[in-house]
Amino acid sequence: MKKNGKRIVNARKLVDENMTYSLDQAMEVLNSYAAQFKAKFDEAVDIVLKLGVDPKDTNNMVRGAVAMPYGLGKTVRVAVLTKAERVKEAKEAGADVYGADELIEEIKGGRLDFDVCIATPDMMSSISKIGKILGPKGLMPNPKLGTVSEDITAAVKAAKFGQAEFKIEKAGIIHAAVGKLSFEQKAIKGNIKAFYDAVMAAKPASVKNNYMKGIYLSTSQGISIKLDASSIVG
Repeated sequence: MKKNGKRIVNARKLVDENMTYSLDQAMEVLNSYAAQFKAKFDEAVDIVLKLGVDPKDTNNMVRGAVAMPYGLGKTVRVAVLTKAERVKEAKEAGADVYGADELIEEIKGGRLDFDVCIATPDMMSSISKIGKILGPKGLMPNPKLGTVSEDITAAVKAAKFGQAEFKIEKAGIIHAAVGKLSFEQKAIKGNIKAFYDAVMAAKPASVKNNYMKGIYLSTSQGISIKLDASSIVG
């Protein structure tokens, strides 16, 4: 067995697959995992939610974004598309890339050196010209994700600090990073609660019962821990 495979097998022994862990218990497992099985990089801590919705039903769409109160521990390059008179505002807000129609032309030409694209509402008709470029990359500004906003400064700050987007996937799954293994427990727990609350708030009106069917916490190369939802709410 390869070294990495053996590492994963041994790491999984830290978790009882038949047990549902409280959030505090899960943090203890993560601490043990971090101490015993150090990777060559700072592993991400991810949350996976199994929802009782039909992702093929447009009435069951679950999508949104939430600012992580403790950040996500990564550098985010932000582009802002706005009218010429507000470009200076975007620059002062901390955007890495900013512009009006000239930036749209640059994107048409292949410029995509950013991770998040924010736009003011008055630019959306112009941005439709590059929808086929931004859309497949997950960069198309969207009001539900907070990336279409009149408040440029707030939108840039949220994107820079750490914003987790979520969208229902096949089999009713939502997943997102909630931090790094090196984060303090308070930070991981705070981010988990913020993400959980956001997904709960996005519950479609058509879904009456059993919306949250399962919650799991995992690391990039290691373990998966089943969480008790009541311990997140409490």
